Amino acid sequence: MTTERLLAAEEQLAHLSRAVEDLSHIVTAQADEIDLLTRRVAMLLEHARDRQDTGSGAVVLGDERPPHW
Repeated sequence: MTTERLLAAEEQLAHLSRAVEDLSHIVTAQADEIDLLTRRVAMLLEHARDRQDTGSGAVVLGDERPPHW
């Protein structure tokens, strides 16, 4: 290999290494956010299940009369 080709290969390797490092940080941040959102969805599902079990939070459908009628 000539010196120019070696320098070009080293430069390309440096750019690729930097890109891999940047992508690694992005993937780590996304994984953390997915974990947080997964926990929040689980909490919301549990909260909705608790409300359903206690009977509160009932939804009135359009063809049903309100309870005060």
